[in-house]
Amino acid sequence: MELKEILAISGQPGLFKYVAQSTRGVIVESLLDGRRMNASATSKVSALTEISMYTEGDDIPLADVFTRIYAHTEGKEAISHKEAPEKLKAAFAEVLPEYDRERVHVSDIKKCFSWFNTLVKAGFTEFKLPETSAEEA
Repeated sequence: MELKEILAISGQPGLFKYVAQSTRGVIVESLLDGRRMNASATSKVSALTEISMYTEGDDIPLADVFTRIYAHTEGKEAISHKEAPEKLKAAFAEVLPEYDRERVHVSDIKKCFSWFNTLVKAGFTEFKLPETSAEEA
């Protein structure tokens, strides 16, 4: 399973693994409970490889943020997304000190830690972006 196969669906809790294309959208499997469902074509579906975090410089891909969290926690789960906002901000600042404090909200930080913990529970140890070929670049 690769990070490019992991999807976030607007309005749905947790993360989903892409299974197959269907006539009305995509079939996905929840990483939380393993249940499959159809994500309709009208749903906002985003691959984790398409998401990035605002920093004071260039935006940083979510995969790189996850890699930093993984190194910081030494492969263990990170802080719970249910902690107090001040604790979440402090923990996020340890991992990504250059994050843009104006544009990255507590809800974004909560989602980041929640998704990271879900991926670690699902057995992820590497968070790489898909390689781009010379033709695409």
